[in-house]
Amino acid sequence: MELLKRLSEMPGVSGREEPVRRFISGELDRLTGKVETDNLGNLISFKRGSGKRRVMLSAHMDEIGFLVSHIDENGFVRIVPVGYFNPRSLFAQRVVAYGEKNLPGVLALGTKPIHMLDPEEANTLPKVSDYFVDLGLSKEKARELVSIGDPIAMQREFTEFGDLVTGKALDDRVGVYVMLKSLERLERQEADIFAVASVQEEVGLRGAAVAAFSVEPDIAIAIDITDANDFPGFEEQERCTTLGKGVAIKVMDGDSISNQLLMQKLRAVADQHGIPHQPELLPDGGTDAAAMQSARAGSAAVTLSLPTRHFHTVVETCHKDDIEAAITLLVKFLEVAHEGDFSQAF
Repeated sequence: MELLKRLSEMPGVSGREEPVRRFISGELDRLTGKVETDNLGNLISFKRGSGKRRVMLSAHMDEIGFLVSHIDENGFVRIVPVGYFNPRSLFAQRVVAYGEKNLPGVLALGTKPIHMLDPEEANTLPKVSDYFVDLGLSKEKARELVSIGDPIAMQREFTEFGDLVTGKALDDRVGVYVMLKSLERLERQEADIFAVASVQEEVGLRGAAVAAFSVEPDIAIAIDITDANDFPGFEEQERCTTLGKGVAIKVMDGDSISNQLLMQKLRAVADQHGIPHQPELLPDGGTDAAAMQSARAGSAAVTLSLPTRHFHTVVETCHKDDIEAAITLLVKFLEVAHEGDFSQAF
């Protein structure tokens, strides 16, 4: 899990993925020997097969975060969000502003201490715009070291506990981890494999759209997280997936409907090798699969999902066995990805 720990803890807000991109580029180069960075910042690596079928894997490297919008007379930093946050999960968090150098800070709420709030104030839900960042610097020093538009990422240590792992940005660094580990374990394949660490997924699946237009895959597989909702507060029928029951094979989400034949193939491979798996139907949201399946003339697309608790917080949580199941299924599928017909013509 050391690789996943490093991936999780690195900053890489959408559009400003530089720190994590440098690290992933080195890993992909080690595994494939051929990595390119496109104009948007996607990393595209290539593992040659027979050339008869092109398979694109995509796991996004970006994370939700903030950009600096203003530095006030007291040195406090105002921010705008990049991606979707639940404002209730932001209070009293640590962050890092990064650009020329990393600057630690605290994400705070412009409100009275709890013991000074009247009942109406205590029951008012905060907005993201109510938050500011305290870098512990004077106005002069803050404006010297920080510029408008600089990225700010959440900061949290990756931790293993019991059968689970937790940290920030597992959306989607755990998908990147699965992709890297699958390439590492893959010993034979006939399909040409394009492994993409995409950018700007959190702000509209932008990176995968650009990469898929370039790659023009026959088969497209996104690797991402999905909601588990298997904890108090949800009815059983509201659970999208359950931790510990295996990798999820997506049926549909708010942006894409998976290729039926490709889903069937993945299920058959999982059953053949005894790999735990579960179906996934996510009412809202989407993954890189939506961008890939509609690029150019289209492709057979699906998402392999990691069931995850506490979505879009700094304590996103996955089960180690589900991660292992995802790696194993992806490897076994890639070994036979050249076989079968996934066209929708009947």
